[in-house]
Amino acid sequence: MARNKGRSNPEINSSSMADIAFLLLIFFLVTTTIANDRGLSLQLPPNPEDIENIDIKIPERNLFKIQVNSADKLLVEGDPLENVSEIRGMIKEFVMNNGRDPESSDTPKEAIVSLKTDRGTSQEKFIEVLDQIQGAYYDMYAERIGVTNKRWRDIASDLTDPDNKRLYDEGRGLKDGSLEFPMNLSIAEPTKIGG
Repeated sequence: MARNKGRSNPEINSSSMADIAFLLLIFFLVTTTIANDRGLSLQLPPNPEDIENIDIKIPERNLFKIQVNSADKLLVEGDPLENVSEIRGMIKEFVMNNGRDPESSDTPKEAIVSLKTDRGTSQEKFIEVLDQIQGAYYDMYAERIGVTNKRWRDIASDLTDPDNKRLYDEGRGLKDGSLEFPMNLSIAEPTKIGG
């Protein structure tokens, strides 16, 4: 059997494969969106050395107390609470009291929601309770301007738009440079009891 020596096996030209792989890599790096993780948006307290000691008396009726222990159990206004989602309605009722109930706040401006945790409280429970507190205020702000909670958050996330800024200020009750309806949230330093 005679072999044909003039004919060679066909080969695929792979010299441009590295170029193609490089171009695909560049394409996916440019077009892929990277998740922008954002933390909690909380205003930190000022430096303790910069604070002058002033004794402020807050009437007990203007303070809505939420406590979370190291076992993630809730105590709201001195009573145990199993379902975290109930906090939202309780806060709205407390803040919007306007002096009708002598056990609740005088006005929304003077109502303060106090959150106290333990060192052993899980981050998940802390964030769950904080979400309910902020959600209650966002519900109240949204109701003031006649929109949904989701729409309120959209408005608050884009304050460069003049209409959004106007609605945002209206929802929070900004008049003469002061807020009639501030989110008064006090997060106390955690106790060191639990683990």
